[in-house]
Amino acid sequence: MLISTSWRQRVSAAIRKSFVRICGGLLVTLVLLGHIFGLYHIGFIEQLDNIIYDKRLNFTLAGGIDERIVILDIDEKALALEELGRWPWGHDKMAGIVDTLFDRYEVKVLGFDTVWAEKDRGSGLEVLQKLESEDLKGVPEFSQALKKIAPKLDHEAIFAKALKDRPVVLGYYFNSAADALESGVLPDPVIAEDSFAQREAYFPKRTGFGANLDTLMQTGPMAGHFNPTVDSDGVIRRVPLILEYKGQYYESLAMGMVRLLIGIENPDHTRNGRMPDQLPGVQLLPELPENSAPSFKFPVEAVSIGPVQVPVDSSTNVLVPYRGARGSYHYISIADVYTGKLPKEALKGKIAIIGTTALGLADLRSTPVSAIYPGVEIHANLIAGMISPQAGAIKSMPAFVKGGELLGVAIFGLILAVLFAQLAPMWSSVVTLCSVAAFTYLNLWAWNQGLILPLASFLLLIGFIYVMNMAYGYLVEARSKRQFADLFGQYVPPELVEKMAEDPEKYSMEGKKAVLTVLFSDVVGFTSISERLTPHELSAFINEYLTAMSMVIRENGGTLDKYIGDAIMAFWGAPISDAEHATRGVIASLKMQSKLKELKESFVKKGWPAIAVGIGLSSGDMTVGDMGSKIRKAYTVMGDTVNLGSRLEGITRQYGVSILVSNETVNLAQGILFREIDMVRVKGKDNPIRIYEPMAIDAEADATLRDNLAIWHSALTEYRAQKWDSAQNLLKKLIQLEPETRLYQIYIDRIAELRLDPPPSDWDGVKKFDSK
Repeated sequence: MLISTSWRQRVSAAIRKSFVRICGGLLVTLVLLGHIFGLYHIGFIEQLDNIIYDKRLNFTLAGGIDERIVILDIDEKALALEELGRWPWGHDKMAGIVDTLFDRYEVKVLGFDTVWAEKDRGSGLEVLQKLESEDLKGVPEFSQALKKIAPKLDHEAIFAKALKDRPVVLGYYFNSAADALESGVLPDPVIAEDSFAQREAYFPKRTGFGANLDTLMQTGPMAGHFNPTVDSDGVIRRVPLILEYKGQYYESLAMGMVRLLIGIENPDHTRNGRMPDQLPGVQLLPELPENSAPSFKFPVEAVSIGPVQVPVDSSTNVLVPYRGARGSYHYISIADVYTGKLPKEALKGKIAIIGTTALGLADLRSTPVSAIYPGVEIHANLIAGMISPQAGAIKSMPAFVKGGELLGVAIFGLILAVLFAQLAPMWSSVVTLCSVAAFTYLNLWAWNQGLILPLASFLLLIGFIYVMNMAYGYLVEARSKRQFADLFGQYVPPELVEKMAEDPEKYSMEGKKAVLTVLFSDVVGFTSISERLTPHELSAFINEYLTAMSMVIRENGGTLDKYIGDAIMAFWGAPISDAEHATRGVIASLKMQSKLKELKESFVKKGWPAIAVGIGLSSGDMTVGDMGSKIRKAYTVMGDTVNLGSRLEGITRQYGVSILVSNETVNLAQGILFREIDMVRVKGKDNPIRIYEPMAIDAEADATLRDNLAIWHSALTEYRAQKWDSAQNLLKKLIQLEPETRLYQIYIDRIAELRLDPPPSDWDGVKKFDSK
């Protein structure tokens, strides 16, 4: 009895001692439970869940190419094909494509990730019919001739005839804009009007639609919507199988194609290339129990399409089972279909979807596997997932998972709140790591079984309770670290003090030689700008500008050296050594120019002048350390390399560019696409140097930019070889492609001067600058 009493006393004393910590842990638990229960919404948790989902998905992608499905691509090649004409193509052309696909290539099923909502007036039939009824009324010869040729000119009828009785699913879309219109004709609803009467289901409100022409729908092809569900971060992870519009329920393009495919593969269906006589029905799962109370709502966990069961959420959204990055299915240009260049085997027996990857047709989406992903391939992934025989091809998150999350967070939060309050920091860290590892493993195991378990709420629960306890135990930092911060905080930028304080002996403020990257930036025409603003406006103007630019530098690991009026000096590689100092510096300069575009819009709204900034970067040996006088010191850099950075910033105006970097910076930077600008001899330097303009991060550069750079570098080569004509022709071509780039005209003007005053035989093409 005494032992029992003593144990209770010790527990009670421990709880009293750590009461604040336990309460803090329980508060964290209650906050998370409120979000899970739906009392309020915490966007960060949803964002973290999305990030975790994307990581799991990319980590477990099947990869490879699915041979069952092909994408007939309305690509740049097809849009450039003269025989097809301008987009949208005539209905007679599409009729020919449909006939070719079924008669020549024998595709199994055809879907359109496009909508045919506009009448085809390209044949001139309407004009001829108007002439018959007006100007040529009563001319029997004209009427007879028109009657004879009218069927050949009625492109809509020709297209409709090509679609008739063919296994085709047309596409259309719903709109949720306030001023949305109803265009075209909707297909028949896929399930009964009262199917969701006893279901816990939510459908976003749709206010209009853009569907296909009545002429096309009268021939009986199926149609499915191609609306995705766009998450709060702009990424498409889900697609609704069924959408509600004015009390009716309509299927998606992918679901329609799967239903059609099941009907075609029925052993009783024998008419190849024709619509099946029977299509599978659609049923919501789980089935409603008999004699259930009408007021009771049952969840929707799956949609049954014949033998296929597809897991969905309460809005009938299905998670897209992405196979891999763009190109997980064969892309075939529709131009090759139209011209008949493909071998028959390329399409025979395939599930075909007509869609587009052409930039001008704007069907590129952001997905977990790629920020630029063709919308048509989303449908391909859905179809492949629904017809895949293996279990778990499409992930599910049943209704019981939410209840399990609530219970799990409540129990585990209580355990951690008490446990962390008692454990030493080292053991708390061990428990944290083990808990994170266990939940992550369980989550991945469930994922591989086709089940999605929540992870963000548990990770945040563990992390917040752990951090809260650590913070409570270490409100006062170690004395040695405080002394270090007090001593060096006046020299080193504040954002680096904390990291340096972790290992004080590693750092010294004494001057030393090091290979670093320095950046200078300056506002173009700042004197003129300052004269146009009141003192109050000028102060607000320069504060907002310097804050925005400084944040970009800090976010990219730079050390802010000083401000000189409107000018900024920063460097990378010290006091914390960084092998990627040149890369970080160049990326920072690109992001500064990008941020400047946002500032311009903000400044214009405030009535302030437009702003332009020149930036110069240089890399190489320089002296870095605590320099100055007994009165005032600063942690800064000095040397010829530093001076060169300042000179490069100054001559950005001479070339009409916003950023110039030295050759050494180009050699050290990784993953950046540069444009060589010139060979120059700046003031204070005898040897010429090559200067460059960073254009973009290499991985993000598009084909147009690369093509234009290739032309430019060819022009520069011709210029240095004194081949004026060819250089000028290339520059004029670039002006047509990029009329806003002043650099090309500058070189054309140079060529004109050199024609009038030819250079000497030993001319090296170097431009000399005598001013700073």
